[in-house]
Amino acid sequence: MASVFPIAELRRSSDPLAWVDSIIKGDCVSALEALPDKSVDVIFADPPYNLQLGGALHRPDQSVVDACDDEWDQFASFEAYDAFTRAWLLACRRVLKPTGTIWVIGSYHNIFRVGATLQDLNFWILNDIVWRKTNPMPNFKGRRFQNAHETMIWASPDPKAKGYTFNYDALKASNDDVQMRSDWLFPICSGGERLKGDDGKKVHPTQKPEALLARVIMASTKPGDIVLDPFFGSGTTGAVAKRLGRHFVGIEREQDYIDAASARIAAVEPLGKVELTVLTGKKAEPRVAFNVLLEAGLVKPGQVLTDAKRRHSAIIRADGTLTANGEAGSIHRVGAKVQGLDACNGWTFWHVEEKGALKPIDDLRSIIRSRMGGLE
Repeated sequence: MASVFPIAELRRSSDPLAWVDSIIKGDCVSALEALPDKSVDVIFADPPYNLQLGGALHRPDQSVVDACDDEWDQFASFEAYDAFTRAWLLACRRVLKPTGTIWVIGSYHNIFRVGATLQDLNFWILNDIVWRKTNPMPNFKGRRFQNAHETMIWASPDPKAKGYTFNYDALKASNDDVQMRSDWLFPICSGGERLKGDDGKKVHPTQKPEALLARVIMASTKPGDIVLDPFFGSGTTGAVAKRLGRHFVGIEREQDYIDAASARIAAVEPLGKVELTVLTGKKAEPRVAFNVLLEAGLVKPGQVLTDAKRRHSAIIRADGTLTANGEAGSIHRVGAKVQGLDACNGWTFWHVEEKGALKPIDDLRSIIRSRMGGLE
């Protein structure tokens, strides 16, 4: 079972990481105030939508639709909802790392107000994602278009924020080598995934599908990151985070939801290291300068580099530059000069000879990168 902390108990805890992989019971703003500054990598927020339902909703056969009419989704006015939104977003900003990002999901009832508040607080919107539902609820009254989507806003905490995680290469590879688009097609949560009580009724009226959370987490986190959900509900975020090798912290005030989420998360088996390794491309790899190869002893001053067909050659100088045909400069500049080109990728153009065979100096850079990652 996931650890559950009342806010007061969490504040008294001597363990600075007691809140990791736990559910904090209480109001989201008060609970967020108990967490350390800049302590979470990603936030997924599924706040109340303020649906403004005007009484019971009936199907054509007069049966009642099991819609969200809970007290926690009801606000006295738009002004009250805006004040609530500003309060929890400010609290989230404090605990979000500068390299972190926040996802907020909503419907047409609230997402525009949330988006405006995000921008008022100087968050920088990276994308809006349309979750298009394969099996949306019909519009029973026939007075509007069928509401077949919800919107997620993905934002960084500052317009100048850098270093946030976006697993572009992995997403593209999983999408048949085509860039992942901002319209996502998933069914709503149903069938065996939908949590139900002993009475057969839904445990939570707005439970999100695990596939949706899996894409969010796989897109914007790394294994070991901490994912915060300030409106934890039935614990979808925690269950998916645990399965994908991420840590989680959830905030929830309703005990029935906490009990269901805790049992659900306890049943999850995390995936192994091989399954969780994230595919990365060159852009995601740490920068390595040519002089680092010299400092590591992988190349030496005076050593000759050639192209793959041995048509051009250059000599490595002690300062990490190359010289060839009276020209001197970087591996890229000299590579371009000897070919009469404007530009050249020196890492793939220049080769070293080892045991009679040529290999690109990019292979040597890979050795440095593996050492930086602690893989050797």
